[in-house]
Amino acid sequence: QVQLVESGGGLVQPGDSLRLSCVASGFHSSSSAMTWFRQSPGKERRLVATKTSGGRSVYADAVEGRFTISRDNEKNTVYLQMNNIKTEDTANYYCSAAGGDLGGDAYWGQGTQVTVSS
Repeated sequence: QVQLVESGGGLVQPGDSLRLSCVASGFHSSSSAMTWFRQSPGKERRLVATKTSGGRSVYADAVEGRFTISRDNEKNTVYLQMNNIKTEDTANYYCSAAGGDLGGDAYWGQGTQVTVSS
């Protein structure tokens, strides 16, 4: 069964760093595009960062220069390194996978909450 499990969220202060993890199972994520999305109450889910199977990284303007997406294919895991966190980064962060072994389907994790407060 395809499964994505996020972890690493928590309560942090502005300027802190945090690393989120997304562990994939049931497929080989190395052949898929892996994406981090985030959603706050009352707002649409928005793309944060994407890592393609070819190694290309794409970032939303709001996080470029602060966040880094990476993947460890042997561990079937994708990470989101969050540096210089801002209050506007507060959201539920979701991991998504598409393409490769998954074909045209897209799969989502249940999310991990990041709350930034001073």
